[in-house]
Amino acid sequence: MIKGGKGGGNTKTGLLFEDRVSILDLLKSKKGYSVKKNIIYYNNEEVALCLGKNKLYKWLESQNIDYSKIISKKLLPDEAIYVIINNTLYVVEVKFQHVAGSVDEKLQTCDFKRKQYARLMAPLNIEVEYIYILNDWFRKPEYKDVLDYIISVGCQYYFEYLPLQKLGLPIPE
Repeated sequence: MIKGGKGGGNTKTGLLFEDRVSILDLLKSKKGYSVKKNIIYYNNEEVALCLGKNKLYKWLESQNIDYSKIISKKLLPDEAIYVIINNTLYVVEVKFQHVAGSVDEKLQTCDFKRKQYARLMAPLNIEVEYIYILNDWFRKPEYKDVLDYIISVGCQYYFEYLPLQKLGLPIPE
């Protein structure tokens, strides 16, 4: 449950985030979902791969992709999910603040990072979506410009919740 009791009606159709909860842990709690060795299954059918942090680069290597010939420096996503059915890599960055800090400026890097991930996935013809999960701290009026910017460059954000449908993942009955 999210602080303050919000979001309870969305527990079946999406993932509710609190601080440093992983997508894998949240998916495991959903009816029909299971995870084995970073492979995500729904009703025993493989639907996605979890490729957060360095797992992305190990997977690229298994696909005969040398990242260093495409980009100059590794980007380490909080979470990255390759959804097989829609051939899309969803890079999900979880940013929770409780006081002012450096995350403010990190939000402004989504366009660059999305383009870098798109370059990495281009040899495999995989689409890329870049999504922030933010806590209520970022609802403050002083974040309006940066939130507008995130949308204007083709990235997305959600507050403490990520709809499974947005990832192209099955929604439990």
